[in-house]
Amino acid sequence: MKKYVKLIVGVAAFVLLLIGASVLYNNLAKEYKPEANLQAVPDSAETEQIPAEQESAKVIDFTMENMAGEEITLYSLVGKPLVLNFWASWCGPCKMELPDFQDAYEKYDGEVEFVLVNMTDGMQETKEKAMKFIETEGYTLPFYFDIHQEAAYAYGVYALPTTYFVDENGTVIAGAQGMLDAKSLEKGISMIYNEIN
Repeated sequence: MKKYVKLIVGVAAFVLLLIGASVLYNNLAKEYKPEANLQAVPDSAETEQIPAEQESAKVIDFTMENMAGEEITLYSLVGKPLVLNFWASWCGPCKMELPDFQDAYEKYDGEVEFVLVNMTDGMQETKEKAMKFIETEGYTLPFYFDIHQEAAYAYGVYALPTTYFVDENGTVIAGAQGMLDAKSLEKGISMIYNEIN
C-alpha cells in the first residue's frame, strides 16, 4: 500500500510540475517580442559579430555550397539588398521563422537576395537532414550549406537563428540574433530595400 501512495504522490508532483511549466511558458511567450532582436549595426564595426579589424561593417566573404553541391561565394551574390540568415533544421526558432522568410522571398521576387545558410557541421546537422527538411516543408528559398564552417567562423555565429540585412553595396545595415517574425523581418528588409531605386 505504501508503494502506491508514493507512486500517486510522485505522479501528482509530476503533473503539478508540468502544469507550472506550461503556465510559466505561456506567460513568458506573451512577453517575447521578436522585433527586439533586430539591431542596427553602427557605422564602425564595433559589434561582436563583425571583426574589429574591418574598417566598416562590410559583408565578410565565405564559400558555401548550393543545393546542387556547387561552391558559391557570398560576394558573388552581393549587388542587391541581401538577407543573410544562419539556421539549422534542429533549431525550433529557425523552423518557426522560415514560413515568414518564404513569404518575404515570394513578395520581393528577386528584388531582394535571400541567402539561407545551413550550419552543416556533419554531426548534429548534415546536408541530407537539412535537404530532407527543406523538401518535406516545400520551401523554395535559396538554401546554402556551410560545409566547412567558414560562414559560422567569419560571422561568429554562436546562436541560431542569426540574420543580417545587407544593402546593395555589401554594407551590413542591421542584424538579429534570435527568431524574427514577419513584422521584424519586414522592418529589416525596409532598412536595406527602397522600392524607388
